[in-house]
Amino acid sequence: MTARALPRTSRRFTLLGAPFDGAATLGWPGSRYAPDRIRAGMRWILQRREGGQIYCLDHAALHPFPDDLLTDGGDVHTVAHDLEATLAGAAAGVRDTLAAGHTPVLLGGDDSLLYPAARGLAESTAGTVAVVHLDAHLDLLDRSEQQGAHSHSSGMRRASELPNVDLAASVQLASRHFNFPSSLSFREQAGLRNIPAAEIHRRGTEAIAEDVIAQIAAADQVLLAFDIDCVDPAHAPGAGAHEPGGLTSFQALDLVQRLAPYVDALVLTEVNPLTDLHDRTANLAAYLVAHFVVHGGSPDAAPEGALS
Repeated sequence: MTARALPRTSRRFTLLGAPFDGAATLGWPGSRYAPDRIRAGMRWILQRREGGQIYCLDHAALHPFPDDLLTDGGDVHTVAHDLEATLAGAAAGVRDTLAAGHTPVLLGGDDSLLYPAARGLAESTAGTVAVVHLDAHLDLLDRSEQQGAHSHSSGMRRASELPNVDLAASVQLASRHFNFPSSLSFREQAGLRNIPAAEIHRRGTEAIAEDVIAQIAAADQVLLAFDIDCVDPAHAPGAGAHEPGGLTSFQALDLVQRLAPYVDALVLTEVNPLTDLHDRTANLAAYLVAHFVVHGGSPDAAPEGALS
């Protein structure tokens, strides 16, 4: 039987906002407004809690949802004109949350925030860290004249440079279309696995989740980095960039449900209220967070078959 990562024990979660899109050098800016819109979507979902429980129709099951399962820790320190200060503030927010014994859920903001989320997790453990990176793009660009070294195109590259990030245990999901040849060269040299969206469509989310869980088993801690543009723009029109052929909303939710018990931090980026339609994308993001918390809060809450 394939080695499996152990599901995380019962835990509590803290929501952190990072209202910053100063590194959105390509695509559309506007993701600075996402944390507030996602929080509004969360209020719609959380009104259904009763008696410390919530009912998940997907699996016809009651799940624990005590009042302290998810708390809002406010926004991390951001400086609109200072990328480096903002990255440091986001990393500190993740570190402080972990030090308090909670699982951080960082809401971007643009995808430069992948790096400080990984940094905050990596600096909180003496062990290794794997990154499960759902994104239409590879985000492995080293640097460029227009984008510098810490843009939304370089988050995964910068995370790879952290001394205890284990790229051999990491995996990228849902990429598609075209990217930089230099990023391919780096990925091949580093041994970073890539599962494109086309393969997910062919094989299905259950099989892909099984592969991912086996891949991350070698790491001590796991970051789930979810760029909303991994979802097809038909399902998530409010994104920083539109890449057709992506995941459906169902596939995205199913993957998060299955992976949540094995993940120690979540960063969700690139929701863009300025390009959104009637909050469809912010609403999807809110449900992704809710399922991450419900199905990741206790091993008993994982979807049937996900932990077998």
